[in-house]
Amino acid sequence: MNRIIAAALCLVSSLVLACSAAADSPRPNVLFIAIDDQNDWIGHLGGHPMAQTPNIDRLAKRGTAFLNAHVNAPICNPSRTSLMLGLRPTTTGIYGLAPWFRNVEAWKDRVALPQHFKAHGYKTYTCGKIYHGGVGGPAKRAVEFDVWGSAGGIGARPEKKLIPPTPMGDHPLMDWGVFPHRDEDKGDYQVASWTIEQLRNPPADQPFFMAAGFFLPHVPCYATQKWFDLYPDDDSVLPVVREDDRDDTPRFSWYIHWELPEPRLKWVNENNQWRNLVRSYLACTSFVDAQIGRILDALDETGLAENTIVVVWGDHGWHLGEKGITGKNTLWDRGTRVPLVFAGPGVKPGQRCTRPAELLDLYPTLVELCGLPPRTDIEGLSLAPQLQDASAPRERPAVTSHNQGNHGVRSERWRYIHYADGSEELYDMQNDPHEWTNLAGKPEFAAIIEEHKKWLPTIDEPPAPGSAHRVLTYDKTTDEAVWEGKTVRRSDPIPE
Repeated sequence: MNRIIAAALCLVSSLVLACSAAADSPRPNVLFIAIDDQNDWIGHLGGHPMAQTPNIDRLAKRGTAFLNAHVNAPICNPSRTSLMLGLRPTTTGIYGLAPWFRNVEAWKDRVALPQHFKAHGYKTYTCGKIYHGGVGGPAKRAVEFDVWGSAGGIGARPEKKLIPPTPMGDHPLMDWGVFPHRDEDKGDYQVASWTIEQLRNPPADQPFFMAAGFFLPHVPCYATQKWFDLYPDDDSVLPVVREDDRDDTPRFSWYIHWELPEPRLKWVNENNQWRNLVRSYLACTSFVDAQIGRILDALDETGLAENTIVVVWGDHGWHLGEKGITGKNTLWDRGTRVPLVFAGPGVKPGQRCTRPAELLDLYPTLVELCGLPPRTDIEGLSLAPQLQDASAPRERPAVTSHNQGNHGVRSERWRYIHYADGSEELYDMQNDPHEWTNLAGKPEFAAIIEEHKKWLPTIDEPPAPGSAHRVLTYDKTTDEAVWEGKTVRRSDPIPE
């Protein structure tokens, strides 16, 4: 009996010591890196066979890469709002490039991801593009971040546009190519430099949450010549497309990107700009990868890597001719699939996870990894199980929404799309990764469609007050869509 009591006391003592050690261990830092308009043209994702991103790829080897990660909205403001608030666009009603969520009565006091970290002892930093657009003003900034750094952005740009006006006019962002300038003159280089400076001077008495947002490969995508030289100046660099790719897609698939400054494939072909645009996008992707490499090197040099969770993510995809378009605003894989990599404490290295993941999941995942109090009012699922075992089950697919009623559901094998007028698409991503053959309407796939339909959002709010830019509404009674204030009817010709 005495031996049993002694053993029990020993066990209790060990547990107390273990708990004490855990309590005394420093909480991990968070390095939170965003890339604007970055699709799956990343080395380890295989979205483009020539993509050169050695630094993101080495981070993936150090941690876990999600090969089937998707955004919750295929455009900047709603995607970033969803991630930072932990709520779907269908819950907030924020679908377009406006409003800023703090200007919406229902969400003005919402506790965002960095704010939750700040409330629990973290010093918070930001630079570059983390939220969309200019949300300036010290009062607003102070809510979530303690320290604000370089604004980033385009940086050096040519005196005159490098490409001719697109069908939507001489839009200042619709430009790409190479011109004489230095890497150091680019906004993203300055974002990396500022981040490195902070890493070399971390807070002495508290962990940090440091967010760095890169602008490229967003248009205008300019790069210096050495980045262009990574990619051949011939048609081998172009993505594979089919001219009849939209023949089996519903007309409504055009409505969610009806008239945009981004040109159609027809225009870039006729103006001899397709290859230039593709090379520019790839060159800018490699340039941003190099800036991430500079930050990762600094993290290692400062000795912070061992206790810092690094997460790299893209805010939405981008088409470069696929489905006949360039730009964003779609519910296909090229518009929704993005890089998502975790590395650091609590993350098993060398994993490649094929389970579907959503950017919505970053909020609960980081909260769990850092041991912060969990939140019960967010809609994402923690990815912590997959960060320890890439094959761990996931209870639901990834869902992307673009305006009320338009949703894409992505499981491991299938992509299902449901539009506001009830039209549908279904693709077998295992056998048809380019999404060339729409299987919706074929009786043998009815059960698969029904399985995916059950994941459509049950909350599907109309656009929030103040919504503007890239906003679509649909009236079932009249069968009319309104895109950015302009009525679109079935009889209207699709813009070229």
